[in-house]
Amino acid sequence: MSQDQTDGGGSGTAPPGAGPPEYAELPEYAERVLDVAELIPPGRVMTYGDVAEWLGEGGPRQVGRVMALYGSAVPWWRVVRADGTLLPAHELRALEHYRAESTPLREASRHAEGHIPRIDMRHARWDGGVHPGGDARGSGGPGGDAKDGGGPGDGVPGGDARGRGGPGGPGEEAHT
Repeated sequence: MSQDQTDGGGSGTAPPGAGPPEYAELPEYAERVLDVAELIPPGRVMTYGDVAEWLGEGGPRQVGRVMALYGSAVPWWRVVRADGTLLPAHELRALEHYRAESTPLREASRHAEGHIPRIDMRHARWDGGVHPGGDARGSGGPGGDAKDGGGPGDGVPGGDARGRGGPGGPGEEAHT
């Protein structure tokens, strides 16, 4: 697990660098959200709404909340807003991961604030079909219309015995 996944991220209540507090157990829904985040292959992303659809419960806001509270111990940068914008206050950290994993990006225009690229949702969005272990996920994955980057549940995105996350993770509650 990288330092970036465990440092608390600075967007929650824990001071930066303090690391997430240990929790005996995560809520079942949070555990399931984090499990899906761990399945997303490097260089690919799912939206908050895609994760909710994959699970068959909750919505983008619930997934965003889980990622905000517990997402620091999983590849949080792979669960994104439907429009491909990078997570506010974590753009540079996420961008490092995207470039290292060759995640498809769309360069920002010179007129865009900060010139921060967006994720190219047409090419980066993972439908959950086959993950790196080769398991087919079949129709259980999110549908989504890859051609427009939209799809069902378009989201605007504590640890457990396995040492996952806690308040202060890099996630942010999703906004619509």
